[in-house]
Amino acid sequence: MQLDDLNIEYDRLQKKYGAKELDSIYNGGCIDHPDICFVFMNPTGRNIASSKEWKGIKSPWIGTKNIWDLFYTLGLVDEDIYLQIKSMKGKEWTEDFAEEVYRNVEKHKYFITNLSKCTQVDARELPDSVHAQYLHLLEKEIEIIHPKVIVLFGNQVSSIVLNEKISVSQCRRKLFEKEINGETYKFYSVYYPVGNGRFNIDKSIEDIKWIVGNLCEN
Repeated sequence: MQLDDLNIEYDRLQKKYGAKELDSIYNGGCIDHPDICFVFMNPTGRNIASSKEWKGIKSPWIGTKNIWDLFYTLGLVDEDIYLQIKSMKGKEWTEDFAEEVYRNVEKHKYFITNLSKCTQVDARELPDSVHAQYLHLLEKEIEIIHPKVIVLFGNQVSSIVLNEKISVSQCRRKLFEKEINGETYKFYSVYYPVGNGRFNIDKSIEDIKWIVGNLCEN
């Protein structure tokens, strides 16, 4: 199975749970044993790739700025790409530039995805029951790309993926292990770094730097 094979199911769930005028957002980055798989919550209409007129890649955070502060501070985006992102308005992103950004993501050996792929018009919170509909698909993504470690952003995503009540503040830098189709994967839960969680971005960066350092030691 390839990642693209999952898109049909994502599009079906978009029609059921997402904004009808928007497309689902899939994933992007390194798909061959990345160092880190970053798992966010769900996309919003701020991602211009969710427009039905967009013919390029439909990957997370296209046309946005704030999340790239985190990746740049972590050394996961080249400076020239980062400065272009910061200088552009969202609607100025082109399909070619989105491809360039994600080639840079691939170069730095990480993968970006969301637990739920159903795009909403705004940042409204989805109920656990909707996120749960996507869990088996996320597990298939993980199985396909086989990352060294998975970083889960926020309490809700972490709790659903790990199937236990998670409070990030109580489990910073704690290793969780989960078996997917006979393979054991390593997970960490970190603060959500954008939107209402923007004030926690420094803690997110601290913990991800620690996780990266721990990867290097192992």
